Amino acid sequence: MLERLKGAWDAYVWPWLHGPTRLQVAALCYRRDGKANKILLITSRDTGRWIIPKGWPIDGLNDPEAAKQEAWEEAGVSKGSMSDEAIGHYTYRKSLDDGLDIPVKTMVFPLIVEEISDEFPEADQRERKWVSQGEAANMVDEPELQSILRAL
Repeated sequence: MLERLKGAWDAYVWPWLHGPTRLQVAALCYRRDGKANKILLITSRDTGRWIIPKGWPIDGLNDPEAAKQEAWEEAGVSKGSMSDEAIGHYTYRKSLDDGLDIPVKTMVFPLIVEEISDEFPEADQRERKWVSQGEAANMVDEPELQSILRAL
């Protein structure tokens, strides 16, 4: 019974109260390490939880280009090969500065990291860490992102 109420809340009541879902773009930054992939995670600025670089679309850039720009600003990825196709999406609720929570759908674009810099715009605001796919999936909070990380 509770599961049905939660489903109804998530599907009907929550969207009605909070308006349409907003779109963000994200870069799933990874590199090959032998036979396995290593994933680059960063901390969020507000809570310090582990995430992948993401942000709002940027005027003049398509979604993959905007995701790559976020990877530079938030994680210092200075060179890499970005896919034009998203490998999936995940949803979460973002708390805005005014205290309002909004639903966000985040499109995930894979980015093979070729070079990384220690000096980047948000270097003093975030930590970053290379981890295995399994570790990355266990470190992030969003179930849909966990699935994307495990499937890469």
